[in-house]
Amino acid sequence: MVMAWFRKDGTERGSAASDTDVHPLQQQVAVSSSGLRPEPGAPPPGTAEKTEADLERALADRQALIQMCLYALDRARSGGVVERLEEGLAAIGVQALRPDGERFDPARHEAGGAVPTEDPALDGVVAETEVTGFADHDRLLRAPIVTVYAKKNP
Repeated sequence: MVMAWFRKDGTERGSAASDTDVHPLQQQVAVSSSGLRPEPGAPPPGTAEKTEADLERALADRQALIQMCLYALDRARSGGVVERLEEGLAAIGVQALRPDGERFDPARHEAGGAVPTEDPALDGVVAETEVTGFADHDRLLRAPIVTVYAKKNP
């Protein structure tokens, strides 16, 4: 490509010099018109949005899989299957909650029934877990349904 370049004084520069000067100038124009220069080794434009969307999709898939495992646990008839599902969930941070012997906490437990007791020390303590609860790290997925000791009325 031969281009004529004019100097400020109106004279034309030779085309041989133009050919060597054009390519760097085209690069500068391309960089200028595209905005800021990307950092060396930076990911291509749009990669961050794609990565964020992939992460959101992976988290949603994880939650769906956890819910399916909880569904299967509720219906499992084999102790071995229950144990294996709970081990698999524990490996990814989902813990089974069986608060037997702990103080009843309405924020973390659901009362399913009461057992009368004459021992005042047992009043408000979880007697038995009826339905196992689950927490994903610190986030409660399902509160355990428990039977609570209640002071017997005379």
